[in-house]
Amino acid sequence: MKHFFFTLFLCILISTGIHAQDKTTVNLQAIDTYYKKMVKDWNIPSATIGIVKNGELIFTGNYGVLEVGKNEKPNEHTLYAIASNSKAFTSAIIGMLVQEGKLDWNDKVKKYLPYFEVYDSWVSDNATIRDILSHRIGLGTFSGDNIWYKSDLPAKDIIKRIKHVPQEYDFRAGYGYSNLMFITAGEIIETVTGKSWGENVKERILEPLGMDRTIYSVNDLDSKGNYATPHAIKDDKNYAIPWAKWDNVAATGGLISSVSDISKWMIFNLNNGIHGKDTLLSKYTRNLVWTPHNNHYVDHTTKNDFNRHFNAYGLGWGLSDFQGRMKVGHTGGYDGMITAVTLIPDENLGVVVLTNGQKSPIMAATYYALDKFLGVETNKDWSADYLNNANNKAKNDKRISDRIKNRVLNTKPIISTKDFLGDYNSDIYGKISIVEKNNELELHFSHSPLLSAKLTHWNYDVWKINWNHPQAWFSFGTIKINTNNSMEVMGFDFDVPNDDFFFEELKPNKIKTK
Repeated sequence: MKHFFFTLFLCILISTGIHAQDKTTVNLQAIDTYYKKMVKDWNIPSATIGIVKNGELIFTGNYGVLEVGKNEKPNEHTLYAIASNSKAFTSAIIGMLVQEGKLDWNDKVKKYLPYFEVYDSWVSDNATIRDILSHRIGLGTFSGDNIWYKSDLPAKDIIKRIKHVPQEYDFRAGYGYSNLMFITAGEIIETVTGKSWGENVKERILEPLGMDRTIYSVNDLDSKGNYATPHAIKDDKNYAIPWAKWDNVAATGGLISSVSDISKWMIFNLNNGIHGKDTLLSKYTRNLVWTPHNNHYVDHTTKNDFNRHFNAYGLGWGLSDFQGRMKVGHTGGYDGMITAVTLIPDENLGVVVLTNGQKSPIMAATYYALDKFLGVETNKDWSADYLNNANNKAKNDKRISDRIKNRVLNTKPIISTKDFLGDYNSDIYGKISIVEKNNELELHFSHSPLLSAKLTHWNYDVWKINWNHPQAWFSFGTIKINTNNSMEVMGFDFDVPNDDFFFEELKPNKIKTK
């Protein structure tokens, strides 16, 4: 019997990656047990979680399967898209170029990209590298992301369209999380070095740190092998979707990595930019990227779960305090994959959570580990609490159900199909077309073929969008054909309810033919 339990214990150590030689007083088996239940409760296809402490990866927990309906399981080397966790790599590369005298943090963006324009000419002329890396340019969160999402445009052409993205805040007077600005930073890196963002991240970070499985193109997935499959959700069930190509916007979210590799990145950052005997980030660079550049509102009149007193964004990193310690981190959202990287520098502690589903417990897993390692006495069950919040949010989201309920049946379009066929121009995007093919109406996006759809009549002059390809972030959508007082078709409006990609910004206008 003793032999049985010893063998079982060894099997658990091997399967979870818990290091038997670790001297931590934290019960790693309890953490593993918690995570197993968490993954099951959340119905996430898979999760791989790593914890680093004092310069070592002391825990890896691997749960679920790489793809629903199949048996292959993840391990610490399994690749997931880390999406916006890539932003910290971008700010690190910028810091290295500053150290080399090739850039200055306060350089104007236009010094390197003369074509850079935003909503206002003065802002365009005065926006600095620090501004674009701290989300204080004045754009709304996620605004303009339809320009690049599933687009085959090169970064330069994406940047040239930013001038059409609407202003949300005064310059340097608000927070608007902008992927477009990190795409811009990536183009500055390429302009200064003559090498792509990917080549820079490989030479300057991945190779020195030994992150030999981390890639920045989906084209390299098969050569690496051992990668998770992204999943979307329909009717509360996970289903596999294809990997999306983010190669052209890698500076904002293109890295694909593993727990093993990200642990090296976390250890490097916890060691203040020093790897072995090599100082890759100077003290000034380390301090600057972890300095608040854009502060968020914190309610000091009410207690919160984190004993939080400040919340901010640095340069490629989110910053706050957690139970009296500074917390540094970021999250990432990719089609069918959600991830988080979190550091507590004072404790030389880091947690990485990689998952391959749209409904993900990344922060529940993170906060549970932090509580255990920081000795926080709490009765809070992060997983149960966050899952309840996620379920309630989904239950209370009536945007799609209300639209379906308000549909007026048995109506006919007033505007003839032949009158709204043709090409339309969206200032922010470019050409969008409505065509007739095989007696069906189709919606085509000129540089985003994976957004193509068929149109079916909904009510009056509203047509339902039926996407031709799986979409992770949105599902239901319609367009409404617009006319002037002479009943001449002028354009159409999108209505695609979701929290991430704002089709309503596109506002296509019909291109008149002679």
